Amino acid sequence: MGLVKILVLVLGLAAVSFVVKLALAPTVGADPASVSEPKRQLDSVRARAKQFEDDARKSAERADVDEH
Repeated sequence: MGLVKILVLVLGLAAVSFVVKLALAPTVGADPASVSEPKRQLDSVRARAKQFEDDARKSAERADVDEH
């Protein structure tokens, strides 16, 4: 009887792990090209904001040099 219980347990765990694998398959190793549109837009806004900050810093440095 003990061997049957162990076999049922192993088969049950195999079935559960298979279902979990199927459920998580789309999330593992997602292709970066398939990034959502809102994420792409946010990345674009961040890059543009960094550009503005760099331009403002350069302008401030030029203004500081011109004053001296």
